[in-house]
Amino acid sequence: MKQLMLSILACVVLVALLTGCAGIMPVAGGAMGTVYTSVNGPVAVGSAAGMSKVGTAKSTGIIGFAMGDSAIEAAMKAGNITRIHHVDCKVMHVLGVYSEYTTIVYGE
Repeated sequence: MKQLMLSILACVVLVALLTGCAGIMPVAGGAMGTVYTSVNGPVAVGSAAGMSKVGTAKSTGIIGFAMGDSAIEAAMKAGNITRIHHVDCKVMHVLGVYSEYTTIVYGE
């Protein structure tokens, strides 16, 4: 019985590591690698005519713990943006151990 419980526990840990418990969901429509991911993708389009300003905001995940603020509002505040032209994102993920999600807002 003890051997069975240890086997089940080992399987659960292995599945958690392989699914990237520190991970960030990939960009919608983007690719996700199991070993390494580095992709950029679109998020939204706004009504601003120009994009003279850029603001970024980032969240980071390390071995099951995530922190940061990658909200569009945080990126707008960082770039002193009041009207959005468009929003992109960058996702970087390494072996389910380390990941980053960056929101990039372009506007005026």
